[in-house]
Amino acid sequence: MRDLGAGFGHLLKGQRWVARHGRSYGFGLLPGLITLVLYAAALVVLALWGEDFVAWATPFADDWSSPWQGLFRGFLTAVLFALGLLLSVVTFTAVTLLVGQPFYESLSEKVDRDVSPDGTAPESGLPLWRELWISARDSLRIVVRAAVWGVLLFGLGFLPFVGQTVVPVIGFFVTGFFLTEELAGVALQRRGVELRARLALLRSRKALVWGFGTPLGLAFLVPFVAVFLMPGAVAGATLLARDLLGEENAGEPDESGTASDEENATP
Repeated sequence: MRDLGAGFGHLLKGQRWVARHGRSYGFGLLPGLITLVLYAAALVVLALWGEDFVAWATPFADDWSSPWQGLFRGFLTAVLFALGLLLSVVTFTAVTLLVGQPFYESLSEKVDRDVSPDGTAPESGLPLWRELWISARDSLRIVVRAAVWGVLLFGLGFLPFVGQTVVPVIGFFVTGFFLTEELAGVALQRRGVELRARLALLRSRKALVWGFGTPLGLAFLVPFVAVFLMPGAVAGATLLARDLLGEENAGEPDESGTASDEENATP
């Protein structure tokens, strides 16, 4: 239970950090806004032409009598849109982090410097193109894992009672785990921690991860909220990464409430 509270505490501290650093928060909003527009357009296309796609994909139902044809294709259209919505929630963080890699990398470094006793932040030493490649590769691997879980849980959702009670709860915890991995990956990748090692590290303290990621995943279900919480989520995940690695903190991030010198620099 202590780790659950600690994880949620990191989430709140991250939001407080960006609230005190308006410049970093403003730049951190840009990638989320870009990704939101792209996802909204994709979902609109799915809503408008999903029924036509289902009709094209099920020619064997053309001769079915009414109402079975309409019910069958209507159900598949609803399933298709639900899967699209689920994948958008699961992959939104990965795509936003990829789009905003330079922004979030800078934000995470500032948090590290703010809480580090010596005022320094770990650096990967890799060129930007290499960091983007590693981030894209790891994000794709996580998205595939999340998609497998999503399809599995969606199928289990048809089980009587269990599918309407237990399965949704498991789904939120799974979503929280993968959200945390993606967000903490910004700080952990900078420290040279590979994906396999990151997953093992997160599994070693699942309660901490769930305390951070599960409430964030629930908040992300509310339209537009993900965009405004992303900068603080990256900041909080940096604090969580330091906790996982046992790194010493100087105290509450920037307790004076004043921005550091780096705050005046453009990310």
